[in-house]
Amino acid sequence: MRIDVLSLFPDMFGATMGESIIGKAQEADLLDINITDFRKYTTDKHNHVDDAPFGGGAGMLLEAQPIFDAFKATQDAAAKANYPKGRVILMDPAGRRFDQGYAQELSKEEHLTFICGHYEGYDERIRQLVTDEASLGDYVLTGGELAAMVMIDATVRFIPGVLGNQESPRDDSFSDGLLEYPQYTRPADFRGMKVPPVLLSGDHGKVRSWRMKESLRRTYLRRPDLLNKVQLTTEQKRMLQDIKIDEDPDAPK
Repeated sequence: MRIDVLSLFPDMFGATMGESIIGKAQEADLLDINITDFRKYTTDKHNHVDDAPFGGGAGMLLEAQPIFDAFKATQDAAAKANYPKGRVILMDPAGRRFDQGYAQELSKEEHLTFICGHYEGYDERIRQLVTDEASLGDYVLTGGELAAMVMIDATVRFIPGVLGNQESPRDDSFSDGLLEYPQYTRPADFRGMKVPPVLLSGDHGKVRSWRMKESLRRTYLRRPDLLNKVQLTTEQKRMLQDIKIDEDPDAPK
């Protein structure tokens, strides 16, 4: 996968995109990340990339020209390397909320381009370039760089070969709509806190059942809203009823 990022602050991406799993993925040629400073494409003699909005108002807006020209340059470079245009994602608090499903969706693309804003917002005409508008949540950041990094990190984990164990993303919280079950490692007894015996039993069927039930329990206790969005199996419905009795015996079932 090729990822292009248009940003006024390319140095913000250096450490994050060059370390750990993402850094190794680039070394293995599974991922090609390119950061473009669109200030370099401004035609303004003072290198301004923003201006006051027509009609008045607080703050400054990013101008269309530097972003349009930077975008064309990155697209030309990608095409030369035989990548399609792909998805173009504008980081915007009013955009589609990013989640695990969105990450999986983006991971199937060959080419992604992220446009990171700053200041008060964008000239509306910039939206003509994009296929997606995305947000991390109902809050505003000082710029789109941190949000883009989060989306890139969550997305590339689904690219085959990026993680050492390809089963890992399948077990992550939210991958099946539920929170992940508790996990333990050695020692089995740490200062009197013991690992559940079922995990030491070697019985894979019992371990699978325990993990499913504990995933449901954690979701019920921490994020019960998620249960309304998941199609539970008959076995999961039975487990959930048992959990409700365990956690609140007096509640209506």
